This record gives sequence, C-alpha cells and structure tokens, in this order.
Amino acid sequence: MPAPPQKVSTEVSVGLGDCIHDILSRLRIEEMQTRGHRLDKGDVLIIREAVPDDAPRVMAFAEATSRESDFISFGPGEFGYTETHERAFIRECELSPGSLFILGEIDDALVSVLTFSAGERPRHRHAGEFGVSVRRPAWGRGIGGLMIDTLIGWAQNGGNITKINLRVRTDHERAIALYRKKGFAIEGAITRAVRIKGEYFDQYWMGRDI
Repeated sequence: MPAPPQKVSTEVSVGLGDCIHDILSRLRIEEMQTRGHRLDKGDVLIIREAVPDDAPRVMAFAEATSRESDFISFGPGEFGYTETHERAFIRECELSPGSLFILGEIDDALVSVLTFSAGERPRHRHAGEFGVSVRRPAWGRGIGGLMIDTLIGWAQNGGNITKINLRVRTDHERAIALYRKKGFAIEGAITRAVRIKGEYFDQYWMGRDI
C-alpha cells in the first residue's frame, strides 16, 4: 500500500515563492537598470521598474491623472483597484517575462506610468498592448516619448516580444503624432469605443514591429 502523500507546509510554499520572486526581481533589475534622462530646466527623469510598495503612489497618480485628461480610460473615482489589488498586479508584472510596469520620477515625484502586458497563450505571447500617462504639469517635456523608448528597448533586448500594440482616441492628435514618431502605424479603427457623458469617441488600433 503506497504511503499517504505528505503535506507541504504552507510556510515552506510561501517562503519558496518569495525566494523565486526575489531572484526574478534581481534578474530583471540587472536586465533593465534604472536610467536617468536629462530634461529641460536641468531636471532629471528617473525611469525604473515599479515594485509592490509603489502601489499607494500609483493609485494616487491614477486618481490625479483621471482629473487632468479625458483621454485616459477611466474618470475620477473609476480606477477600481484597491491597494491590495495594485500590489498584486505589480508583483505579477515583476514575475511575468511578458509584462512591464515602469515609473517616471522627477525629484521623487511620480510624473509618468507605463504598463505593458503580452498575451498569456503561446500563440499570443509575442505581442501585447501598452498604456502610458503623464501628469499634466509635466506635459510637453518629452517624458512620454522617453517612457515609450524604454519599453521598445526592453522588448528589443528581451527577444520575446516582437509586436507592441496600443489604442488611442482618433481625436488625440498629439498622442498619435508621438506614436507615429516612435514607429507605430495605424492598423485599424474601432468605432464608438469610448463613451463619456453620452458622447461616443472612436479609437485607432496602432502597432509596431520589434
């Protein structure tokens, strides 16, 4: 008669998971070093990967940007994540080779966030979609472009991502011009994709090969 299966200690499982997380985090940090970019007025933009402890700052950033522009995907009070959910999402991005979550900071103030996620199934893991936002006081300083450059460089160095996609409202001309400059092309359109206060807006689907 076979011996009964041994129970694995929950503490051991949690400890192993934390150990794997720490190892992968270190590898990703070595792969993508924190970068400083000189801006106008002598400011330096620091771009780095997010860590779970950044969750409260990211949530405050999301709420602030929702009040500064109608071009993002949610309005004031609509972000919908708790701090626990945000911490878990950042941790998932750290562990996933097909995800990236980066922050842009000036003097420790969070001014930009970019997230990218690839598909989970084998036929879709080569491609993913990103979103980027910048705080209104920092508009017009090239920050969004530097965040996108970091994403493209990460994809090129990683070797797994061969297609980057995005969606943008068709009336967001400034963003469309930036995406074109970074090598993205319009590949299609989605009608009535967004509704704000009863008004509908179309979106472009844009993509870039890596």
